[in-house]
Amino acid sequence: MSYKSIEVSGKTEEEAVKKALAELSMDRDQVSIKILARAKSSFLGLKSSPAVIMVTYEVDDPEITSQEAQLEAPEPQATAGTAAAPVGQSAAADKAETFLAGLLEKMNVSAVPVIDTNERGLSIELKGENVGALIGRRGETLDAIQHLTNYCVNRGMEPRVRIHIDAENYRQKREEALEQLAQRMAEKAIKFKRSFTLEPMNAYERHVIHTQLQTNDMVKTYSTGSEPGRRVVVSYVGDDN
Repeated sequence: MSYKSIEVSGKTEEEAVKKALAELSMDRDQVSIKILARAKSSFLGLKSSPAVIMVTYEVDDPEITSQEAQLEAPEPQATAGTAAAPVGQSAAADKAETFLAGLLEKMNVSAVPVIDTNERGLSIELKGENVGALIGRRGETLDAIQHLTNYCVNRGMEPRVRIHIDAENYRQKREEALEQLAQRMAEKAIKFKRSFTLEPMNAYERHVIHTQLQTNDMVKTYSTGSEPGRRVVVSYVGDDN
């Protein structure tokens, strides 16, 4: 798994975000957003400066790893001289179900994927006994399952189908906890007029922190370090903003 970044400007931070998502054809929860410069205007709105953001997004590695190769479900072969038909949501759901059934069996977990198709892609809930084992520490196992499923279903296919995998409503609970953490860290940064560095997080979790605080003019957020130890810093800016 690797990452790419682009810089986009706009009259406001939100406008810059919308432009970036449109350019990448991605949803907001698929990217991590870092505000490089906030939109500013001088007296009477003259000499305004645009907001500038950096958008980081995940891209598939060019080669499948040996682990993925062992777990990947077999694909039907195209007839010689003909191109493979495009994969729609229905076919993508079938492919995801086949892959996940094989993966869960290899993991010795008694669970099944419950798949819902919608305009945004596939929403998959893993249900069964002891599905907590599929979540892992801070969702690392669940993220790996989602990444592998995305790779299997979308490899070589256009347009890509967005796949979201959850278990025991973990992602919503984690997002709410991260939003609360972001607010607490912002309050501490303002109170003590200093910066606070959070625990290492994946790209999506960092995105939640950045998004939660992007409208708070008293603090700024940015990421530091390299994967998998990349962290968000919440920094007091006060009157410098």
